[in-house]
Amino acid sequence: MTLSEKDSQYLWHPYTQHKTSQTPIVISRGEGALLWDENNKVYIDAIASWWVNPFGHSNKFIADSIYKQLTTLEHVLFGGFTHEPAIKVAEKLMEILPKNQEKIFFSDNGSTAVEVAIKVALQYFFNKNEKRTTIIAFENAFHGDTFAAMAASGISFYTQAFQGMFIDVVRIPVPVKGKEQISFDALKNAIQNHNCAGFIFEPLVQGAAGMVMYEPEALAKLIRICKENQVLTIADEVMTGFGKTGKTFAMDYVSEEADMICLSKALTGGTIPMAITTFTKDIFDAFFDDDINKALFHGHTFTANPTGCAAALASIDLLQTSEMQQNIKRINASHLDFQKKIENHSKVITARTLGVIFAVEIKSDSEESYYGSMRTKLYNFFIENGVILRPVGNIVYILPPYIITDEQLQKVYKTIEEAIEMV
Repeated sequence: MTLSEKDSQYLWHPYTQHKTSQTPIVISRGEGALLWDENNKVYIDAIASWWVNPFGHSNKFIADSIYKQLTTLEHVLFGGFTHEPAIKVAEKLMEILPKNQEKIFFSDNGSTAVEVAIKVALQYFFNKNEKRTTIIAFENAFHGDTFAAMAASGISFYTQAFQGMFIDVVRIPVPVKGKEQISFDALKNAIQNHNCAGFIFEPLVQGAAGMVMYEPEALAKLIRICKENQVLTIADEVMTGFGKTGKTFAMDYVSEEADMICLSKALTGGTIPMAITTFTKDIFDAFFDDDINKALFHGHTFTANPTGCAAALASIDLLQTSEMQQNIKRINASHLDFQKKIENHSKVITARTLGVIFAVEIKSDSEESYYGSMRTKLYNFFIENGVILRPVGNIVYILPPYIITDEQLQKVYKTIEEAIEMV
């Protein structure tokens, strides 16, 4: 049996309808921004393998750090024990996070980072003998696939099988340009009419919604409204964190600070699953009590895995190098040039850029669904031409590794231009 045949026999892939989907491509190796399949065809990984791999595949610096840690201490339980790599990650993050963040909690992935934040928001008020059971979220948000994260997400076909089983969530419009006041009013109305514990948001960019972007000033006002009403705020930086928006965190653009921040994906440079949720001291203090029942009873077997911590430390070190910071600026400048070139194309509705994120919305004769015919046609065209891009309906986005070369970027742009003409 071939590897593809064995895959078909044994494996269940994410976000896949196996009856109608194509056979998965078998990837044999990766280096830098490139991946090779079993037939030695080369692909440019223009989305950093779902936004996790900013420093390139098979990065030797991260690999060496992981190897060194594996030969020292691969794992130890984090209940009742600790270790130097976890403490170093905490120290490193405190240097670069917004200054109000003082405590970090480890988990496994972006969904669990969000799950922790939502549970903390709800229990924060429970510990204060105050009944608040509703979470506020943006329309078309995506926060993950565990239950609380899924409840806060707004992409209905992901969640429709579970309607009626979720925690209480009220949704407000995203404050895109021209609709800011509608969003502000909706937030005030939600707080007035519901017992709201927290407001969760993807800061400045809604990834899975098609890289929908909005301004820092609008987010700052939403956070201020929450603060005025003692509603906790949760910044889901799982996608935006670690340089994607041009700054270390998207919240670095925002004048107001969130109470909690969720981190994952690029945290370990795409090597080992790990996530972190960070908190203010005020939130931690609501759980710090003689009453054991006020503790946060949440954990994971691999909480603060030392090997993952070593990968995270290496990744943060790489991010802070002048070379990587220059790469981020280089990609942003290249995206902006491409945006100017393409935004007035007759088949383009709009194009937008923030940091290393670029998105273009292509005109369609009919309303495009998330996994509609245009998306499939575009995806197949990109794969045939050796570029890994995963359109969201009629929206094509680029979110490349920071080490992508100018030549590789130009090929990605050229392939998108050809795809626009093709559809």
